[in-house]
Formats: sequence, structure tokens, C-alpha cells
Amino acid sequence: MAILSQNLSTTLTTTSTPTLNLNNLCTNKSLKFPKISHTPLKTPPLNQETSAKEAFATLSQILTQKREHFDEAFASVLELCSTKQDLPFAQQIHAHILKCHYVKDLVFLNTKLVFGYGKMRFLLEAQKVFDEMCDRSVYTWNAMIGGYVTNDEPLQALELYKEMRLLDFPLDGYSISSILKGCGLIDGLDIGREIHGFATKMGLVDSFFVVNSIVGMYVKCHEIITGVLVFQKLGHIEDVVSWNAIISGYSASGMKFQALEVFHQMCDFGIVPSTYTFVAVLKACEEPEFGKVGRSIHAMLLKSTCYINVYVANALIIMYARTDKMVEADNVFRMTYEKDSISWNSMLSGYVQNGCYVEAIDLFSEMILVGVKPDKVSVISIIAACGRSRNLSVGIELHGYALKKGLDCDVELGNSLMDMYVKCGKIDYVDFIFQRLDDKDYISWTTIIAGYAQNNYQFKAVELFREVINEGIHVDSSMISSILLACSVLKSDSLVKELHSYVIRRRITDVYTKKSLMNAYGDSGNINYARKNFMLLDNHDIVSFTSMISCYVNNGLAYEALELFLEIKETGLQLDEVSVLSALTAAGDLSALRKGKEIHGFLVRKNFIADGAIASSLVSMYASCGTIEDSCTVFKYTEVDDVVLWTSMINAYGMHGFGKSAIDLYTQMEDQNIVPDPVTFLALLHACSHSGFVDEGKMLFQHMQHKYKLQPWPEHYVCLVDMLGRANYLDEAFKFVEEMSMKPTSAVWSALLGACRIHSNRKLGDIAAKKLLELDPQNPGNYVLASNIYAEAGRWEDVEEVRQSMKIKGLKKDPACSWIEVGSKIHSFTAHDKSHPESNIIYQRLAFITEKLEKEGGYIAQTKYVLHNVDDKQKPKMLYGHSERLAISYGLLSTADGTPIRVMKNLRVCGDCHTYIKLASKLLERDIIVRDANRFHHFKDGSCSCNDMW
Repeated sequence: MAILSQNLSTTLTTTSTPTLNLNNLCTNKSLKFPKISHTPLKTPPLNQETSAKEAFATLSQILTQKREHFDEAFASVLELCSTKQDLPFAQQIHAHILKCHYVKDLVFLNTKLVFGYGKMRFLLEAQKVFDEMCDRSVYTWNAMIGGYVTNDEPLQALELYKEMRLLDFPLDGYSISSILKGCGLIDGLDIGREIHGFATKMGLVDSFFVVNSIVGMYVKCHEIITGVLVFQKLGHIEDVVSWNAIISGYSASGMKFQALEVFHQMCDFGIVPSTYTFVAVLKACEEPEFGKVGRSIHAMLLKSTCYINVYVANALIIMYARTDKMVEADNVFRMTYEKDSISWNSMLSGYVQNGCYVEAIDLFSEMILVGVKPDKVSVISIIAACGRSRNLSVGIELHGYALKKGLDCDVELGNSLMDMYVKCGKIDYVDFIFQRLDDKDYISWTTIIAGYAQNNYQFKAVELFREVINEGIHVDSSMISSILLACSVLKSDSLVKELHSYVIRRRITDVYTKKSLMNAYGDSGNINYARKNFMLLDNHDIVSFTSMISCYVNNGLAYEALELFLEIKETGLQLDEVSVLSALTAAGDLSALRKGKEIHGFLVRKNFIADGAIASSLVSMYASCGTIEDSCTVFKYTEVDDVVLWTSMINAYGMHGFGKSAIDLYTQMEDQNIVPDPVTFLALLHACSHSGFVDEGKMLFQHMQHKYKLQPWPEHYVCLVDMLGRANYLDEAFKFVEEMSMKPTSAVWSALLGACRIHSNRKLGDIAAKKLLELDPQNPGNYVLASNIYAEAGRWEDVEEVRQSMKIKGLKKDPACSWIEVGSKIHSFTAHDKSHPESNIIYQRLAFITEKLEKEGGYIAQTKYVLHNVDDKQKPKMLYGHSERLAISYGLLSTADGTPIRVMKNLRVCGDCHTYIKLASKLLERDIIVRDANRFHHFKDGSCSCNDMW
């Protein structure tokens, strides 16, 4: 008890919630818990030793012997029937009463019948008896009112009370107590106040149970302070029931601190807690911050040798489950001798809520083994466990159980089954259950729409949503978010706008919907609308910032993403893993090494754990910034055997042309029993393609299919065609395309066309160009690629035809752009760009470099890479102004001698620029690292890491 006192005092003094001052109840002396009786705290027993059948036999004997005082015998058996919930025997007794000639007080027995039927929840029978009575006592009225309240029909109870008042029938304390309970059920504060006034006027407020009912009414109507004032004024502070009402009211209203304070004062005043006290105060301890107090109350119960009945045990189980203490909850559960359905269900839901899905399934199996019949709540809990753990086999068994018991048509259980199948990816089963539901609610519709949206049935999700609108079904933010997810996958800007209009018309203004709209616009490529929705948010939290950063990154606006990330740091918001990963992706996209290192430093300072996701992003970021050494360092010092991390490192080697290192790392993966996934093989094939490892690439393709039983994706075929084409195995590549197990995608034909351009294979190039433009006529890059092949062959009429097709379709070529990070800024250049503030100096430096390369390195412009029909004299000038040369020129002006120059380009480096940069790296004695659309090029001492294969 001393432990509880100390913990309560600590909790009540450290919390910021204002305390409740009960000046009239107790003084400020130190807390002393009352001595709790060692008599077990038991509720009235539910099981009588005498069965209703035996009692009926005894009654028959009394009737046979024609003894007197039949009324008492009938009344005793009726009470036993209502306790045992034995309706058939009660109806037989009712029949005997009607036939019996020895009944003296029919009003008394009819009142017992009304009370019994009400208690057994057979209101129609109780009401029939009540209506047929010629004479009624106040006890009869009270029995009928109590029956209505017990059976959750408070409005009918109030009508009966109104009738009593109109008949001027004298009411007693029990009448008032029952009707006040009914007021609490319907939140009828005004009626309750009137009854309170009437009870005061009639002098009925002197009894404990009336005062308790008044206090309870105010508490249930959320007027707790008024209830406390009534309690104080009437002075029945020694009655534990009123204390229980106040504690329970505070706890149910979420005012946990006040509930614990009243319990503190109650114990200080010397009131012995009852079972209901402990149930109410343990409910107040279900928040994590009060978990220590809850454990102290449990300790007090154990030390007092007080009998912990099933109600208190259930409250302890729920309290421990809510505070993530499932070991303690299990201990209480195992020590509880008489478990009821709430005990089992509380443990099941506790395991599910705390992510202990295997334990939940095991407990459910135990429940069945010991003969406890699962109810709907049990089945719903275990279905949730199956869904969250993706345990489809057990889920199907439970579905079978529900079908056998006829429970699957229940809307709540059906919704749970649908959610489980959605999580397990069995969308056909979801539709089956949905069609069987007799009374679908909005959760049913939300679940199936979410299921279709999450399982790549986006059009079906949209179709169902239109049906929801047409039928006038309630639409909430959850359903809106699900359909917006479908629109995001479809990348349908028009559908998102349509939904946005619907949201505005329906005045759905919650933050969740606004964030979903922002994400949907971003995924659909409408970055302006995404930004506007972001700006319209009242409060920008870390989730909204992260979503907007992701929108920028996904739409190629990495610079804006990094700026927004810096803005988050300035606001002081606590960054999470997702925001950091998005920022690292943006830094990698920009090849902004300095920014990437700043983010890495921030992670170290904030003690972010370099787990698989963050470590993988760091590896990719450093690789994308051209520092493969830093990628290796991160990989080396990350103690996580994660396939994503290994794949990221393999991909890093591949994009830098280190094919052998990539294959060696794959061998190490196998040695350490790390199973590669399809993305791993995609990275390996990419590495082989850019390193000319044709035989190795073919072997890996076979490994993927036969050793690891992985079906190739379209991307794997693209890599293999690209690998064969780059190595000038064009006929083999074409044959491979024709024999593919799936229909070749536009990306496959694009890879073949690119190889035909490199090796000047006009015949295959024409075939590939035709196929490419047929399959993907809306991609401007395909037209540019075809146009370039025709231009290199001097087929200017074909070039003009392609350009006219682009113009008719409204397609535009992405302009070539290169950029370089100097200091904390990104400097970008387009071809022949003169917008830079230092443009004159840049061009002077560029002219100096070109002249030096021509005189000392023998550089001669390769005009065949000018893909425009212009005069030959103009072609060298067009090459000199390429964007990567401007970026390199600025880098030479702005960086210290000896430091590497890192330049990024959005398109492929042309052959002439490749030769130019090789010579520059040798004559200027500077390492130059260029990342183009295909790969990294490390230029050093006149050679390139790509070995002229790019």
C-alpha cells in the first residue's frame, strides 16, 4: 500500500492536469489506505445449487399437498427462474399461477412475473402481464420501469414515469433511481434535473441509492462536477457507490487524472473500495503514463489477500494489455480461476493490439481445446490477427467456422473477414463476402474499395465509388483516401480533380483528406495543385512535409525537395525516417554530394540507427553523387544482412562500371545465405550490360529463373537486350526479343534501337523504331531516339517526318541540361546557355580549354554527332556549346586545383563530348566525373571507366 501511495502521489503531482478540490470531503493529511476486509470481494453468485427443475418439482409437491402460503412458493421459484434465465420454467409457473385457486395476492405474483420477464429480457411478456393487471402497486410500476431500463429501452421507461406522474401515483426511491438510470442512458440531462428536483421536493434524497442514482445520472450526462457537488451537499460520503460513480464518470470521460485523484481521496477518507471501485480505477490506468499506478493497485490487491474476482481480473488484463504489458496480463489471466468470455476476449484483443499475432492464434486454439465456445468478438479478434500477420490458412479456417455457424452474414464479422483477405491479397474472396452481406454499412464499402485500390484493381475501385455516390451511402475521409490511392496509381489528374470537387461540395475538410489530395496530385504529376494543397494546410506537421518532399522527388524536382527539407529543420519539427529517406533520394537525384553529406551528418548527430532502409539510401545517395568509395564505407560498417542493402551496393558498382565487383558481391551474398530478389538480378544485369560481361549476364539470367525460381520482369528483358546490343550482338538480341515469353514492351524496343544507333545497324534500327513508335506513341523520347538514328544516317526527310509527328501530337523534346554543385548551390546549364551571371568568364575559359585540347591533344570535333541539318562550318560551334562542357568550364573556374569535378546531365553524353572530356582530364590534370542518363563516367588521365561502352 505504501508503494501505491507513493506512485499515486508522484503521478498526481507531476501531471499538468488541474486537480479537483474536494474541500468538503477530506483534509490534506497524508494518504492512508483503509484496511480492506479479508472477506472475498464477491458479487452475488450467479449459480444456485438448486436447479429450476428441482424447485419446480418441490412446488408441484406443495400444490399436490394443498398447503397454504402458495404465494411465497411461487415467488421463490420465479426468482430462481429469472436468476437462471430459464424462460420455459418461468412460463410454466405463470400458467400455474393463472390456474391456481389458492393464490391470495395476485398483484404480488404478477409483479414478480413482470420483474422476472424483464430480468430475462423478455419485455413483451413483461409488458403483457403489466397491461393486463387491474390493480398495480408501486412495486409493479418499478418492476416495469426497471425492465425497460435493463433492456435498453429508456424512452419507454420515461413514458411510464410520465404516466405515473399524470395518474398522481405515489413514487418511491426505487422509482426515482430506475428512471434516473434511464436518463443517463439517453444523455437526458434536462429530464434528469427535473427528476432531481422532484425527488428533492418529495424528500426522497435521504436514501443512499437515490443519491447514488442522482450522482450517476449527472456523471453519465457528462456533468461530473455537478455530480460531485450533489455528492458533497447531500453528505453521503461514506457510501462507496457514489464514489464509484464519480471515479467511473471521470474515467469514462477520459479524465484519468481526476479519477485517480478521487480514488486517492476516497482511500484517504477511509472508504473501503468495492469490486466496482477497482474496475473503475483500473480503467483510468489504461493510459501508458498511469501504468505504474495500475501496477501498484494490483500490488495492493495482492498484499491485502483480497479476493480478485473475474470483474477485477478482467480490468487488470485490459489495463496491462493497453499499456503493452502482455506478460503481466497473461499472469493475471492464468491466475483467474473463473474466466468468462470477457477474460478470453480481452487477452485475444490485447495480443492483437500489441502485435503478438502468433500468441493470439495459440490462445484461440487453447480456448477451443478447453471447451470455451468462441463468440463473435473472439472470432473478429483472431481474424484481425490473421490479417495483420498475413496468415491466410488460419484465416480461411475461421471463415469456414463463420460459414458453419452462420456468422459470415453479420456485417461486423463480414467486414473483418474482408479486411483480412485484403491484407492477404485475396481480392476474389473479398468480393464473395461482400456480395453475401445482407446489410452492408459504409465500412463494408470502404473496405472493398480499399481492397481493390490496394490490389491493382483501380478501375473497379472507381466504379464502386461511383455506385456509393449514386446510392447516397455515407462517404468519409477513409473512403476518399482509398479512391485517391487508386487515382494515384492510375496517374489520373482528371479523376483527382473530380474527387477534389466532390470533397469541396461535401465540405470534407479534415487534414487526412487534404494530405491525401496532395499526394494524389503529386502522383498524377500535377505538382502545382499538390503544392497549393500543401500551402492550404492549417498546420504543417512532419507527415505533410514528408509527403510534399516525396511529391517533389517523384516529379523530378529534387532541388525543391531539398529546400523543403531544410525548411523542416528550421521549424524544429522532429524528422522521421521517411523524411530523411526522401531527402537522401533528392540529394542523390541531384548528385548534390555536399547536401548528402550534410544529411548524413545530421543522421549521425541525431543518433538515427543506420538500419537497412537508411543504410541502403546512403549507399545509393553516395553512388549517385559519384563517390563509390563512400558507398563502400557505409556498406562495410552497416551490421545488417539485408537484401536491399546488398542490392543497393551491387547497383552502385554497376552504375559506376565496376561489373566484376558487382558479381563478386553477389557471390558473397550467396555465401552468407542472403537470398537475392528480382531487384538484385536487375542490378546485376545492369552491371553486366555496362561492363560488357555478356556471358556472365546470361548465366545470371539463368540463375534467377532456375536456381531461385524467379519469373523475369519486363525490366529484366530490357537489361538483357541492352547488354547484348551494347556488345554488338544485335542479331542475337533481335532473336531474343522475337522469342520472349511475354510481348516485348516499348522499353525492350528502345534498348534495341539504342544499340542499333551505337553500332549503326540501320536495318534493325528501322524495325525497332517502327515497333517503338507503335507501342508508345506519346513518349517524346522515343521520337527523339528515332530521329537521331535517321539524322546519323543523313535521312533528313525521315527526321522531318518524325519531328512533324511530334508537333502534331504536342510532344516536346526534353532540353539537354547539365548541372554542377559548387559550395552550397546547384548551377545548371543548357546548350549555349548565357543566363549564368559569370557567363562571359565561362565561355572564355571554355575557349581556352578547347584551344589547348586542339593544339596539345589533337582534338578534332566529330561533327557526325551534330544531329541537325546545318552547314558543316556551324557544326563544330554547336558541339562547343554543349551543356556538360559549360558545367565543366565553370567547375574549373570555381574549384580548387586537384579536386574532382562532378557534373550531372539529364541525357546521354554524346560521343564527341566523351572524347573531349577524356582529353581534358589528361591535359588539365583533373579527375572529371560525369553522370549521364545511362551511367557514371570516371575520366582520369585520358581514359574513361566505361571503356567507351555507354
